[in-house]
Amino acid sequence: MLRIGMLTSGGDCQALNAAMRGVVKGICSKVDDVEIYGFQDGYKGLIYGNFKMLTSRDFSGILTRGGTILGTSRQPFKLMRVPDKDGLDKVAAMKHTYHKLSLDCLVILGGNGTQKTANLLREEGLNVIGLPKTIDNDLWGTEMTFGFQSAVDIATDTIDRIHTTATSHSRVFIIEVMGHKVGHVTLHAGIAGGADIILLPEIPYDINVIADVIEKRDKAGKSFTILAVAEGAISKKDAKLSKKELKEKLEKDKKKYPSIAYKLAEEIQEKTEKEVRITVPGHTQRGGSPCPFDRVFSTRVGAKAADMIMKGQYGYMVAMQGGEMTKVPLEEIAGKLKYVDPKCKLIKEAKLTGISFGDE
Repeated sequence: MLRIGMLTSGGDCQALNAAMRGVVKGICSKVDDVEIYGFQDGYKGLIYGNFKMLTSRDFSGILTRGGTILGTSRQPFKLMRVPDKDGLDKVAAMKHTYHKLSLDCLVILGGNGTQKTANLLREEGLNVIGLPKTIDNDLWGTEMTFGFQSAVDIATDTIDRIHTTATSHSRVFIIEVMGHKVGHVTLHAGIAGGADIILLPEIPYDINVIADVIEKRDKAGKSFTILAVAEGAISKKDAKLSKKELKEKLEKDKKKYPSIAYKLAEEIQEKTEKEVRITVPGHTQRGGSPCPFDRVFSTRVGAKAADMIMKGQYGYMVAMQGGEMTKVPLEEIAGKLKYVDPKCKLIKEAKLTGISFGDE
């Protein structure tokens, strides 16, 4: 008897179900006697013993279904060692649930914080395999995460649609894309959507540079400008602040502006006198069916996890390196973010096509 626990943690994305389907189909094609325990609402289900027994039939027909059939929640890693409101030791509770059900392993789907907790459970002696889920594509050790390409497709479609109205009204449009700490989605969607200016958290911007780009386009007969802006974009001035000072500055800005796009809009209007409009696709970037790439990639991730389970290879996260599926130790990737390299070839190539990153 093989007993497997599964949970999805953190923000949802389009290919969670597809990845779980890949795991189950991969195992059930080789092993007859399998029990699958689906923990509900992420680590919360593991902590409080909320689960449902699943069979291979539950994973049929979900390849194209977005969200997660198990539900999810955010359980911050920094609070995992902090007892809950009733004094419950969360780590001890998770271990108790694992051993009570006599699980052979836990398959955990999630991003950076999720994998940090997965590594914590590994350190506590549990058999764990992590699956790389995040629209941000910011997990260390893997070239790709499922959910990323689907989010890029949605953000790109938003920029595509904005082009027609921006052109018609000769306006400046700001499309605010998800990405607090890293700008992979904004970078790829911005290039794919033909944005004129792309602002990323990794490349602090100068508002004067942005204004110059807009004015030069206007003089060249290009009466509209499209900015793809990561929600974590930061100015050069703010980037020089200490962490404490920056935190205070951001808190102050929040009282006046709903997000970075609104602050930029006000500054651009003051410097260029151009009409500025804002579009925030928000959580639509996480929703809907996974794109074909994510369906294929998440299936490969699931199949690799199934192979690792059958070989008893635990303590790893499934990863893509060199286009091939492999595994990386959780202890090596937990807590590390994969940022956009400001000097990478993609940035250089984008600049060659005339895209500005607001920095020079």
